[in-house]
Amino acid sequence: MREWTNEQLKEHFSDRIFKIISAQADEMGMECYVVGGYVRDLFLERPSKDIDIVVVGSGVAFAEALQKRLGKGTHVAVFRNFGTAQLKYKGMEIEFVGARRESYQHNSRKPIVEDGTLEDDQNRRDFTINAMAVCLNGARYGELVDPFDGVDDLYEKTIRTPLDPDITFSDDPLRMMRCVRFVAQLGFYIDDETFEALERNRNRIEIISRERIAEELNKIVLSPIPSKGFVELDRCGLLPLIFPELAKLQGVETRNGRSHKDNFYHTLEVLDNISRLSDNLWLRWAALLHDIAKPRCKRWDPLQGWTFQNHNYMGAQMIPDIFRRMKLPMNEKMKYVQKLVELHMRPIAIADDEVTDSAVRRLLFEAGDDIDDLMMLCEADITSKNAEKKQRFLENYQLVRQKLKDLEEKDRIRNFQPPVDGGEIMSTFGLSPCQQVGALKSAIKDAILDGVIPNEHDAAYRFMIERAKKMGLEPIANEEPTKSEEA
Repeated sequence: MREWTNEQLKEHFSDRIFKIISAQADEMGMECYVVGGYVRDLFLERPSKDIDIVVVGSGVAFAEALQKRLGKGTHVAVFRNFGTAQLKYKGMEIEFVGARRESYQHNSRKPIVEDGTLEDDQNRRDFTINAMAVCLNGARYGELVDPFDGVDDLYEKTIRTPLDPDITFSDDPLRMMRCVRFVAQLGFYIDDETFEALERNRNRIEIISRERIAEELNKIVLSPIPSKGFVELDRCGLLPLIFPELAKLQGVETRNGRSHKDNFYHTLEVLDNISRLSDNLWLRWAALLHDIAKPRCKRWDPLQGWTFQNHNYMGAQMIPDIFRRMKLPMNEKMKYVQKLVELHMRPIAIADDEVTDSAVRRLLFEAGDDIDDLMMLCEADITSKNAEKKQRFLENYQLVRQKLKDLEEKDRIRNFQPPVDGGEIMSTFGLSPCQQVGALKSAIKDAILDGVIPNEHDAAYRFMIERAKKMGLEPIANEEPTKSEEA
């Protein structure tokens, strides 16, 4: 964290756009301040190109006057319903809003808004670290206005509300999700009084739309150490309300002296492991959901102990419902997560046993272009505290990776389609679309994946003729030219 004097802040805001904003504010006789996240991130030395400007007066009128001052080529987007305007300038997004006072009704997070002072505007902010402002008026240029000691809270890594936290969270319950999100993003801690208010007001989350909750969850998932956020969501009681399937992973059951691991904390460890390797949001979601079906699949076997058979397949089946309820995208992103969850046990099985070419071919075929992400997820899934066991798994995965590489170069299996397609099967035997066509196509695919024939047209065609004879089918011509002969 960096310490700033007013002189240093004045120097930092020497960029031309801030000087122009300052001149415009003085000309219009308006108080003008940079507020919120941009000021916070200055102290935290985090890069930020999103700048919020509060003026005491109309933010829209100020932005429109500024547009005229900047001249042609400057575009200002105005959102009159919200009383805001946005200006894009040299890679920065600058949003203007008038200082306001807010009040709320119990059944809605949409505030009743009135014009207000800077003090009113700072009072309505969610946390002290977001309530700091830097003045841009000429006489006070670079002056920090920090009525709630936000700088001290930054030093102490504390999330705290400016006013009564019960009112802050009850008025706008989304702030509870933002509170936890800042813990994950910044590595901060929640002030005790603020945390107790989180617990008391957790049921207020019911008035927040699933879309807004999902937006905050995605930011937690994308944070440097996402487990911090999910631990806090669980600790304050929000997790069972917004993500009950994840909450149900918690707990350890012991029978006859044999226990299973706590799948909630195992899942968070896998999520943190993958987050050190990739910032792919949907790969991180796959890590979060890879064991989601274990509570449903848990069984006690007197010989094996606790088992979770087929939890990968059950988990894949659960994902569409989870995505639909949480308003996550029901498209190829969901299918990608579903695929990784379903396949995440396959490399483990291959690593446990002798690695056969057939098993690796099938894995490569089913994973397609996502094979590298799948292997990354599987390696992140190794959370054993037994160093010898962990090393053995990692070495076996290296063997699987090498097999994948060798077979891909040799057989071109990834995303392959059988070299004899349905159209050629139908024309060869004079068939219309039917079960026999599908059976022959599947037989050719399986023969290639099992290494019975190479991934080549002529070999596949000969195999098709032989397999068709066993099914009582004969080609409509005695000699069907191969693609190599046609060429």
